[in-house]
Amino acid sequence: VQLVESGGGLVQAGGSLRLSCAASGSIFSINAMGWYRQAPGKRRELVARITSGGSTNYADSVKSRFTISRDNAKNTVALQMNSLKPEDTAVYYCNADVRAYVWSNTIASWGQGTQVTVSS
Repeated sequence: VQLVESGGGLVQAGGSLRLSCAASGSIFSINAMGWYRQAPGKRRELVARITSGGSTNYADSVKSRFTISRDNAKNTVALQMNSLKPEDTAVYYCNADVRAYVWSNTIASWGQGTQVTVSS
């Protein structure tokens, strides 16, 4: 299974970016999908997560600014980021809990990461 992210870049504080992630390969089903981020010198942290049924949860620091969505038919997940702050600067990673075959276990898959830089 491969996860490919797109949409990162440089933006001024107060601006917006939209990240997208597409899963491909052997996929029987995908449970939760999400976005994590890791800033220099810090641990990777959860940003937002969405279940196959559409239930979401967000880090407190991004609530009301970020919105996660997914398209189950296309195996994609997106993160709309508004009102960006310099502290949002990080590498953002896509994550998906994938079952490759009906008989296999669910495995957490990760994308390669995309850089988001917010200038003040």
